[in-house]
Amino acid sequence: MSNVQKRQPADIECWLTDMDGVLVHENKAVPGAADLIQRWVDTSKRFLVLTNNSIYTPRDLAARLKASGLEIPEENLWTSALATAQFLKSQMPHGRAYVIGEAGLTTALHEAGFILTDQKPDYVVLGETRSYSFEAITKAIRLIGDGARFIATNPDATGPSMEGPLPATGAIAALITKATGRDPYIVGKPNPMMFRSAMNRIQAHSETTAMIGDRMDTDIIAGMEAGLHTVLVFTGITQPEDIDAYPFRPNQALGSVADLLDHL
Repeated sequence: MSNVQKRQPADIECWLTDMDGVLVHENKAVPGAADLIQRWVDTSKRFLVLTNNSIYTPRDLAARLKASGLEIPEENLWTSALATAQFLKSQMPHGRAYVIGEAGLTTALHEAGFILTDQKPDYVVLGETRSYSFEAITKAIRLIGDGARFIATNPDATGPSMEGPLPATGAIAALITKATGRDPYIVGKPNPMMFRSAMNRIQAHSETTAMIGDRMDTDIIAGMEAGLHTVLVFTGITQPEDIDAYPFRPNQALGSVADLLDHL
């Protein structure tokens, strides 16, 4: 593993980066984010912007990022919904799924060849949604009880809103687990599966790929476990004083993505 420590940003051929807290903060581009994306485009670097949010399709997400001041093509976006769809396609091509989620998840599964149904599904797939239906949750519990496999796009317990935190996928998954005694398989961060599927998408190799994130407990640990060069920035959740609470370290810690430009 000694070569991991010797990797420098200038040696990196492919970049994965988290979105919220790294490139955007409260729907505004982080200073330096647009310049970093442009540098990657100008130097023909392969890159993907990752998000655990499964609500939006890449097209919708690209439009939202454009409104925040970032021009990111939809083919450079990788969501937990896309990772989940790719995983399930590899497990059971042309399978059947009962889905609780929004267009980002239903579209990804549909395009992966899945039949979306509440009649004898192979999987119950839980994703992010703005309005969880008690009726849908009840149906999910009964289908899992009847033998459907339980999948969740991401483990985040809460999500942000203008009024404060909202219960998110992880919280609803806990409710279903309590009722069924079945834990979901979670595809999104911090599961390194999310990163491996992203690297497959851009034909990247771990030895020459880096991950930029704002959270030690998701981005950095998953990047480390996937064998990537890890870069922590302090424009989101984790702050410098928080690092010592973890038994692992990022390869680099920087104030923001603007500081990364000096190292490329």
